[in-house]
Amino acid sequence: MSKYRQKSIKVVDFSDLPFWKKTNAKDLIYVGYGLIILTLVVVSYILGALDFLPHDPQKINLDLLLAPPGTSDHLLGTDFMGRDILSRLILGIQAYFLPGLLAITIALVFGTFVGVLSGYWGGYMDTAANYFSNLVDSFPRLVIILLVVAAFKPSMFFIMIVVGITNIPVVGLLIKDKILFLKQKNYIEAATALGLSNRVIILKHILWHNCRSVLIIQATLGLAEAILIESSLSYLGFGVQEPVPSWGNMVQAGANYLMQGNFWPSTAPALAILFTIMGLHLLGDGLNNILEWKRGS
Repeated sequence: MSKYRQKSIKVVDFSDLPFWKKTNAKDLIYVGYGLIILTLVVVSYILGALDFLPHDPQKINLDLLLAPPGTSDHLLGTDFMGRDILSRLILGIQAYFLPGLLAITIALVFGTFVGVLSGYWGGYMDTAANYFSNLVDSFPRLVIILLVVAAFKPSMFFIMIVVGITNIPVVGLLIKDKILFLKQKNYIEAATALGLSNRVIILKHILWHNCRSVLIIQATLGLAEAILIESSLSYLGFGVQEPVPSWGNMVQAGANYLMQGNFWPSTAPALAILFTIMGLHLLGDGLNNILEWKRGS
């Protein structure tokens, strides 16, 4: 008998593993935190839309001006007019949620269309798509938004339409690069040789099987950007105006009382902006690592 024993090697097929075993704990924590934040945003939007709020966000209580958190059934306290801060935070989600979804939809739909034209067919369609992308990118986004606000004084929905249009080149470039990568692998040529139509190749084999992770990640980042833009404009006085609550105008109104030691009217909405945007970015980062199978250390 030989003194050496042949050891069997077990080959593990990682492609058959569920997605939570393909990645590390850090990515799962990112996604978990992001999903909690996204769930809180959606639930809070529904509560605000159905008027299921702890208090009337417009009710002025002169006996509770700048009440600290926890005072008289006010979990986060009251503002400079005695209005409940928690109720106004929940209702403030209305300012960016639907407009943000509109911006995301415009960017994803038209960006995907531009990317498919440029990457799949190429030629003069690629030239036209590049001209459009360069035209949009040639103007700074913030300058375009401020010009639109100054010229038309539009609603937040109109502003988010502009934001969605300016994000079309970003999505289009990502889709184009993905299609060009698939072309290098002879993926599209093989699908065409099998007799599949262009519609099936584009919708199913390119967009659904290979680009859905890109679109999901861009959707999370787009909502975070919508929150930041809406809050910035409202803080500067160009967005949602008082008495309608917005996280941005709540920070601006509460900042006048910081020197008096009343930090919670501005700190509460500022933290809401910070944790929400951070959660959406971490969600996008974690989904990118999981869906694209980038197993970090």
